[in-house]
Amino acid sequence: MSKISRNDPCPCGSGKKFKKCCRERQEDAARLASATPPSLSEEIGNLQQAAAVKHSLFKTLGVFVLFSTAEGDAWVLEATEMDAVQVAAKGEKVAVEIDETPETIEVNWPYRFAIADKQLVLTAYQDKSVLRLTDAPSQQINAAVKKIRQRIPPELLKSLHLEEEAVPAAA
Repeated sequence: MSKISRNDPCPCGSGKKFKKCCRERQEDAARLASATPPSLSEEIGNLQQAAAVKHSLFKTLGVFVLFSTAEGDAWVLEATEMDAVQVAAKGEKVAVEIDETPETIEVNWPYRFAIADKQLVLTAYQDKSVLRLTDAPSQQINAAVKKIRQRIPPELLKSLHLEEEAVPAAA
């Protein structure tokens, strides 16, 4: 197969030169294919930077919803299990326990979240204390979580998380 040069007729049959027709699309596809996907750790770093300058940011990455507020708080939410972790508070970074490899992402999630009365409600796993975030973009979060959960088949949803291994009772 020979390489198509810029001035050759476009292989799509449009009659235009390749450079004026499908070249840009082909180059975009090649760039996307070779690009490495963003890592959660990198995105958390970007989110913490936004929080440091008190910039509101909202984005999704796979099953994750990331946001920062104008007050400098930033959170990462996991939409399949409804887990949450704070990554910035009042513009200051909060240390996050995360172990990321190309195959897996493990995060120590201290909170479970829900949307109630148009507010983000966080419940701590450790002591069951409840925190209500009135400044969180709860409508955007709710819509993003629904969209994420709808596009994941139920069989895959079940396989995303490992069940905790049963610990044998002491004899």
